[in-house]
Amino acid sequence: MSDRFAVRRERVLKALKETEADAVLVTSETNVRYLTGFTGDSTYLLLAPKATRLISDSRYEAQLAEECPGVPAHIRTQRTKMVDSVAEVFKQEKPGRVGFEGEQVSFAFWEQLRDAAKTTELTSLGGLVETLRAVKDAGEIAEIRAAIRLAERAFRVAVAGLTPEMTEIEVSYELERNIRRFGGQGLSFEAIVAAGDRAALPHYRPSRNPIGDAGLLLIDWGARGPGGYISDLTRTFATAKPSTKLEKVHGIVDQARTAAITAVRPGMKATDVDAAARRMIEKAGYGKNFGHGLGHGIGLQVHESIRLSSISTDVLKAGMVFTIEPGIYLEGWGGVRIEDNVLVTKDGCEVLSTLPRALERVGLV
Repeated sequence: MSDRFAVRRERVLKALKETEADAVLVTSETNVRYLTGFTGDSTYLLLAPKATRLISDSRYEAQLAEECPGVPAHIRTQRTKMVDSVAEVFKQEKPGRVGFEGEQVSFAFWEQLRDAAKTTELTSLGGLVETLRAVKDAGEIAEIRAAIRLAERAFRVAVAGLTPEMTEIEVSYELERNIRRFGGQGLSFEAIVAAGDRAALPHYRPSRNPIGDAGLLLIDWGARGPGGYISDLTRTFATAKPSTKLEKVHGIVDQARTAAITAVRPGMKATDVDAAARRMIEKAGYGKNFGHGLGHGIGLQVHESIRLSSISTDVLKAGMVFTIEPGIYLEGWGGVRIEDNVLVTKDGCEVLSTLPRALERVGLV
């Protein structure tokens, strides 16, 4: 397992040669995990061609030795601030110009580090590691597949037990309980469970309102698997005899989803994939009711590089895994979203999620 983390660190060092920095200070908890396998927090990583050091505290000394064998650790004392420990490691290793994660570090910390490490030149690197994380290796893809299977299994069990009296929060709880029961760490984010007109709110938070006979139910959920990787899915279904309007809107959204998936292949611009879905919805007269981007990368986090939207600058590469999630939202009526997880392959794509997309009526027992 340690070999794959070493390979990732080498990729960072290679990418570093294209920047103005000689080394990088990794402060993002997720990026530290990606590069070392460490699952704790409050730990930074200095990565340079001739020096790799984890900077942490005594709470994690044993855990670091277990999870990150071969990566030296600088353990700070209780009386030492993190910024002073970082400055001390800089003094010991003399890494040259150090790039920091500008999108992760607060201005206050940057000021403190600048003052504590006066002899070290600092420069912002932006999302260097995040860009590399966008292309998954075989192990990561397997972890995401497992997270999808967990989410789908939990969903099937939860939906089979729905009753009219259940609240949106209770449905969310059942999803999380099932994910944990089946071996996952839990939901990958707070599930969106929206009944009836509340489904018009794309990022709605579930309430204590019963799902009742609202006519439609939108569920956006995901599982965090045992290895920390996540899934992110959405299905919308009828809880009574579907109206003509629901059938129509659902059909348009599914056509948009299909159009986007058909467009996915290496070298394709993310904006073009977004446009493929958006054209279908605009053609049907609902363009103003699809206000968010088409999708986003998934991995250790629920929102990662890449972004599929009308303003994205990303280009698809084999190994990327992301969501395709077109939607139509009508205030006072409700909304429909269908979300799948997709892997870019060398000659197209593979849809990793398997739950039915057709509009189904779910009986409330």
